[in-house]
Amino acid sequence: MNTLESSAPIYYRLVKERGDVPAEVRRAAEQIQADLGRVMVLPPLGRPADGHHHR
Repeated sequence: MNTLESSAPIYYRLVKERGDVPAEVRRAAEQIQADLGRVMVLPPLGRPADGHHHR
């Protein structure tokens, strides 16, 4: 057991038993985001979608 495992033994035991669920969710979210990026065109953040600039 390394130092990180000894500081959170319950977490690492669960990861060994059930898998690294947070990492799996993160990968799934990144894949969904990449898929959406291929099918949807979104305006850059902070810019109105209609093309008009509000002042």
